[in-house]
Amino acid sequence: MRTIKRDLDALENSGAPIWSRPGPGGGYGLAVEGSLPPVSLSPAQAVALMAAVSAAPDAPYADLAAAGIQKIMDVLDPKTRARADELAHRVWVNALPSSSRATKSALEEAMAEQRVLRISYTSGDETTTTRDAEPVLFAATNGQCYLVGWCRLRNAMRWFTVSRIERASVTRTACVGHTIHEVGEPPANARPVHARSG
Repeated sequence: MRTIKRDLDALENSGAPIWSRPGPGGGYGLAVEGSLPPVSLSPAQAVALMAAVSAAPDAPYADLAAAGIQKIMDVLDPKTRARADELAHRVWVNALPSSSRATKSALEEAMAEQRVLRISYTSGDETTTTRDAEPVLFAATNGQCYLVGWCRLRNAMRWFTVSRIERASVTRTACVGHTIHEVGEPPANARPVHARSG
């Protein structure tokens, strides 16, 4: 009984739509509209995901990625999970200090909702300005993470180094529709993120 309840908890924590009904004729089940895709990762694949997220804490949506990895770990079979945990102790990363969670949350929300950001930004010459920017894309290249957006102060597309954004808040103003084509081609050492390769 304890094993079944633990497995049900793991399924529920992974986001599976579980229902329960007490009493005679009751039980547990998976909601009709829901489905649980098979999760079949090797220990090395699981650790690769953990290492990638740990090494890039300023990457866009890194906290959500970490939560997603935890969901995957929760539904792995116990033997694979134990082997992944053992291997994870053999992988060390030394990431740069991360931006504040509040700042990253604002950037991520503004990008997803396509709303104007108000940022306090310190440039390379240590000048701090407050700007409104329309987020167009995130770029991680040369060990830095950037917010690329239309700067309303400069009336031009700008690459803002995320670690130099001191504060950020999402305004109620919708972006006017600047596109990634206005940014140009990605740098030679960068490429768009796709869920599938090829």
